[in-house]
Amino acid sequence: MVDHFVGTWKIESSDKFDDYMKAIGVGFATRQMGNMAKPNLIIAVEDQGFISMKSQSTFKTTEIKFKLNEEFDETTADDRKTKTVITLDNGKLVQKQSWDGRSTAIERSIEDGKLIARCIMGEVVAVRTYVKEA
Repeated sequence: MVDHFVGTWKIESSDKFDDYMKAIGVGFATRQMGNMAKPNLIIAVEDQGFISMKSQSTFKTTEIKFKLNEEFDETTADDRKTKTVITLDNGKLVQKQSWDGRSTAIERSIEDGKLIARCIMGEVVAVRTYVKEA
């Protein structure tokens, strides 16, 4: 179940995120903004089995609504148009994005009460750690 992901998560730390953005092809100016943004991640379960995931910061707010294991079209915060599928794999929410013959994965898991998001592009792995807001 995704229930333990539900809630509002505040970013606590971000490691190698600039390297990750570079690897997926994000331009310099957008990377600067992305590095400064401290997004909250809001995850909710809605009607008919839809899950919503909203990333909210002063820079930009993006939201996706999806059903597990069903591909959908996503426009990412850096404006990539991707085919995305999110699965629940061994307790991890795994988001796979494909575009222009490339692909990346974001694996979200709960570890020690924190939400850990691993952004993976080839050899590059960025780790973003979130704490749950009371």
